[in-house]
Amino acid sequence: MTKADIVSEIAKSTGIDKASVLVTVEKFMESVKDSLANGENVYLRGFGSFIVKTRSQKTARNISKNTTIIIPEHNIPAFKPAKVFMEQVKK
Repeated sequence: MTKADIVSEIAKSTGIDKASVLVTVEKFMESVKDSLANGENVYLRGFGSFIVKTRSQKTARNISKNTTIIIPEHNIPAFKPAKVFMEQVKK
């Protein structure tokens, strides 16, 4: 399912025009991205949590040059689904 499919589905079920729904969906995604970029987690009860995870420093190898490089500690975005959500998907 794409963003356009989601917008169409919401517009059809609510009766709101697609342009308004698209703006709302875009603003939602922008708010989630901005919150995660600022280190704040986003919790949506019954759906899940958008969280920031910290990956620790690790040593890696560049095989073509046969050298060792160090990948520094960094943050990544992650999604953790709610239990209710997980149960619906498992069925």
